[in-house]
This record gives sequence, structure tokens and C-alpha cells, in this order.
Amino acid sequence: MSFPLPDGLSPGRFLPCGSTLLWVSDVFPQGVEEMWPRLLSGRTAHGLVPLLCGPGAMGWPLGPDRIDAARLEEVLAADFVEYRRRRLPFWSDPTPPPAPEGIEPWPHDPGPPYEEWPGLAPEMPTASTGPTPEEAASRLVAGFVEADRFGLDECRLVLVPARRGSDALASMGWAAEAPLPLLCALLRSWEDRFGAQVVAAFGSELHVSVARPTVGAEHTALLALEHVLSTANNIVDDPPTPFPEYAAQLRGRTSWSFWWD
Repeated sequence: MSFPLPDGLSPGRFLPCGSTLLWVSDVFPQGVEEMWPRLLSGRTAHGLVPLLCGPGAMGWPLGPDRIDAARLEEVLAADFVEYRRRRLPFWSDPTPPPAPEGIEPWPHDPGPPYEEWPGLAPEMPTASTGPTPEEAASRLVAGFVEADRFGLDECRLVLVPARRGSDALASMGWAAEAPLPLLCALLRSWEDRFGAQVVAAFGSELHVSVARPTVGAEHTALLALEHVLSTANNIVDDPPTPFPEYAAQLRGRTSWSFWWD
């Protein structure tokens, strides 16, 4: 059964995704950057979350009850214990691993400055001068278009019936190697704490806008650990970015990118 659509969409069609029905544009829609704010403002009325998705993004939907059941802090605390156990020998030894001739060795990673799970990064307050989550998401879409990002022309606009933006990946069963229940639980929490919005899923890449980024070094380090525990390969091991360097890069950053093999 189809659902009512917002006005002004480019040609598209309804596609089944498990028991869920999605609307997918036939081509990459021209003027999507102007369309995005309107789609987000009408999200409450239509119950549809807009995403830019590459080919093969749809898999088998994950019910919201699976995310509801995720005990995020308990899972992350257990994952941190295992992550630290595996990585501690490398963090403790500053000797760089052997590298092929002509290749610079990877820099030493001292790891996160925690012996125990330190808890989630605190929520960033809403500022009267800051962008809304909808404005931050629209800016990221406009930035993709302006930069003529590689692969963007292969993407399609997808409208996903979902209770909230952070549930859209679960509703479409995003077909990537990411641990979807954990990732969606993280996205829900980031949406609440930082005004984060999922904007695009290109293959195994995920792009998220951030309305209220962390700015202090302590809070940013806590957030960086949450990113590490998402298991995204671009953070964990491709190549391993030293933890202090990655945390510093997150300070004040209004978009986050992840990818999984």
C-alpha cells in the first residue's frame, strides 16, 4: 500500500523493502538541495525521512523494537573492554610495525586515555545562534551538490517511512557491513545529544550532519570513543588514525563520515 507524497517530487516509484514500502526517485533529482528543507519541514506531516542512497542500499528492514531493546551504554561498555584488550599491546609499544619499502610507517596510536568505559559524551545544549538539525542537514546536502561529489549522480532520493530520522537506516535495512542495531541505537542517541541527522548512504559510506557539535577537548574525546566503537573501518583501521588526532578532528565538526568494508 502506497503512502501520500509531498508535492514537487521528481518522477519515481514505490519499491517494497521487506514488509516496508519506500519511494525512490528514478534519477538523481535536480535541485535536491532546494527540496531538502521542504522535505524535512514536512516530515512530521508525512512521516517520511529523506535520504540520498546509492545503488544496493536496501536490504532487509530492522524493526524499531530491535533498536528499542538495545542497551546502548551496556553494549558500548562491553565493547570497550574487548577493544582495549585487543589493542592495548599496540598502544603500549611505540615501535612502528614494519612497512613496505618507500611507504611511511603508520604513526603510533596511544589509544583512548581511558582504562574503563568513561560513559557517553554529554548532550550539547541548543544555542539560539546555531543551526537547527534541519538546517545542518540541508547544508550538508547542498555541500555535496556544490562539490559535485564523486558518485552522487548514481544516488537516488529515497523517502523512508520512519518514526524519526535516526530510524531510517533500520527501516530500509541498510545493506552495509555495519552492525545495524548498534549503529541505529547510536544514531538515535546522537540525534538527541547533538542534533545529528542521517543524510546519505553511498554504498558502505554513511554521512551524518551535526547541528550541535562538541567543542571541548574532554567531551570530544568521549565522542571519538563512541565513533571508534561503531566499528567503522575508516576510524578503526584504514589506516588507524591515532586516537588523539581523530578526536581533535571532531572538535566543532558539523558532519561525520563513516564507512565499513
